[in-house]
Parts: sequence; structure tokens; C-alpha cells
Amino acid sequence: MLSWLAPLLVLGLVIFVHELGHFLAAKWAGVYAPRFSLGWGAPLWSRRRGETEYALSWLPIGGYVRMASKEDETAQVLEGGGEAPEAERSRHWDEHSMIPHGPHPIPADRWFESKTLVQRLVILLAGVTMNILLALVVSTGVFAWYGTGYVPPVVDSIVAGRPAEVAGIQSGDRVVAIDGTAVTRWEEVLTKISAAPGKSVALELLRGTDTVRVTVVPEAQETTTAEGAPVMVGRIGVGVKQDVIRESVGVGEAAREGWRATWAMAGNVIGVLGNLLTGEVSVSQLGGPVEIARSSVAAAQDGMENLWTLIAFLSINLAVLNLLPIPLLDGGQVVLQVAEAAWRRPFPRMVREWYARIGFVLIMALFLTVTFNDLKRLVLGWFGG
Repeated sequence: MLSWLAPLLVLGLVIFVHELGHFLAAKWAGVYAPRFSLGWGAPLWSRRRGETEYALSWLPIGGYVRMASKEDETAQVLEGGGEAPEAERSRHWDEHSMIPHGPHPIPADRWFESKTLVQRLVILLAGVTMNILLALVVSTGVFAWYGTGYVPPVVDSIVAGRPAEVAGIQSGDRVVAIDGTAVTRWEEVLTKISAAPGKSVALELLRGTDTVRVTVVPEAQETTTAEGAPVMVGRIGVGVKQDVIRESVGVGEAAREGWRATWAMAGNVIGVLGNLLTGEVSVSQLGGPVEIARSSVAAAQDGMENLWTLIAFLSINLAVLNLLPIPLLDGGQVVLQVAEAAWRRPFPRMVREWYARIGFVLIMALFLTVTFNDLKRLVLGWFGG
């Protein structure tokens, strides 16, 4: 059950919140939105309130919003619909309502294209904004509920022949200072050791009731950053004792930590994209739907804290990726709207069609690439590769 419930929760919530942003912004701007769906595809159940049909659709991942637009046919295929409003007779037919719920035409001032540039941009960027807010709220909630955790700098194991053994460090030693600076967390030790490959580092250790001072020279070792770029770091060959200490925090501190974590995740995503462009990160490292599902199940098995953290990370991922100036993505639509405003009239239909086709090709190429990567990882995993 967990194998399908966790991915549905993760993907469903992240995408649904994104579409909810577009829907609320469309309502705010006065754009006619005949349907808002929880899930994709044809509705299984729906109820109409006012001029909008609220539906539960057969594929329970995310959601979509239909709004009156001259580009409705293209937009609805992407959002999960598949038919233009004019081609569908609503199950909630009312002789006094507008298409598709009735026979009356949609007023000219209710179309997306009839709105000011600022209103159109608000609608396009509302999904991204909601994803950022979701990541911020979830991250803040995680810190408020679970507190902050840290691993104390207590040595658990020593690798034979490595700098730590050579320097005389022993299992059970607690690092209390590095180069005269007090430390209380393992991440502080790791940061200082990592930044000193090949350099002497003075450690002050607490061994039982005795204080011991040693000098260690970290070995240079190549690893990768969170963005996937190669980097040389210092390592001394020790394993830390995995005893996580929890500290409860107030609402204010939780909000600050949530803000920091959200923008740190956004920075990591931007860093990966930058490294993809420079070639420092290979596209073979990217993951797709299968990898997301696998990560969701693994996070759920490790506890709700990890699952909520994954939701925040994927939400900020979706926000950043949607801001890319790729046709059909929110960022690409923003570029199109601004370009048309600068040109002072809509682009010819042929230009818009080619713009959409280019975006479709790029998105499909990315989808096929990440799916191939997922399948390759699965196959290698099955055969122990």
C-alpha cells in the first residue's frame, strides 16, 4: 500500500497546490474558470458551485484548472482536460449558464487574453508562488513539530591507516574544539575538516574525563557538491556515532529555519541547472517519475519527517523548473506575454503554434531522458550494477 500511497501524496499535493494557485488567481482576475479538478483526466465525480465545476478525476495525481483562453485546446491537453469548452456539453447543463455549462457565450472580458499584462502575469506566476509557499509552510511545520536535530561530534569508528588513526584519535573521543574554536555538532567538525585537505588541523578531544590534543592532516578526496559539481575535500577516516539530539524550537525560530531551508533547496536546484548547462553535471544523473516514486516510498518508510521534507523539496523543484523560459512552462508563457506586450499585439497564430511545438519537443525530450535514466537504474539494480 505504501508503494503507491506515498507517491500519490507527494506528487498529488505538489501539483494540486500549483494548479490551485492558477485557479485562485484566475478567479481574482475575473477570468472564467469552468472546471477545477482534483486529479487528471475525465471526472469521476463532480459538483458545480456557481460557474465552476469542482471535480474528482480518475487519475488521482495533482489537478488541473480550465479557464477561458484563446489557446484553450493546447492548454487543456497540458492541464489534463482534452476538449475545448465549446466541444463539451457539461453534465451540469443549465440554460442560463455559459459554455460549457450552458448555451451562452463567454463574455469578452472573461477571457484570459482580455486581462491586463499584470493580471495575466499574476495568473501565470501564481502556481509557482503557491509551490514556494507550500515548501515554506511545510519546512516551517517540520521544524515546529520535530524541532532541530544535530549529531554530536563523538567518534564511533576509526579506519585503519587513515589520518585519524595516525594522529591517535580513538573510538569514543568527543571533539570539543578545532584550531581553538569550540564545536558542539558533527557538521561543524565535518565543515572544518572538509575545508582543510592536506593542511594540519589541531583537535581538542574529550576522552573520558581527560582532555587530549592531537594534530591531524586530512587526506584530499574528490566528491561532489549538492549541485553535483566535483570538489576536493579533506577526510580523516572516522565514523561518527549516530545519536541524533533533538532541540525544540519556538514558532519564530521554526519560521526562520523554514525560510533558510526553503531557499537553500531553491539554491541547490538552481545550482544543478547551472551545472547542467556548463556540463559539470550529466543529464544521466537526473531522475524522473520512477525515481520520485522510489524516493517517496523510501522517505515514508523512514518516517513522516522525511516524507514532508521530500514534499517541500519537490515543491520548490517544481517552482524553479516552471520559471525556466521554456515554451509551455509558466516561465515560457511569461516570456511570451511580455514579448507580445512589447510588440503591442498578439503574435500570429503560426508563431504561437511553433513556440508551443518547440516547448512540447523540449519537455518530451526531458521526460524521455529522465524516464530512460529511471529504467536504467532499475535494470542495474536488478542485476546488481
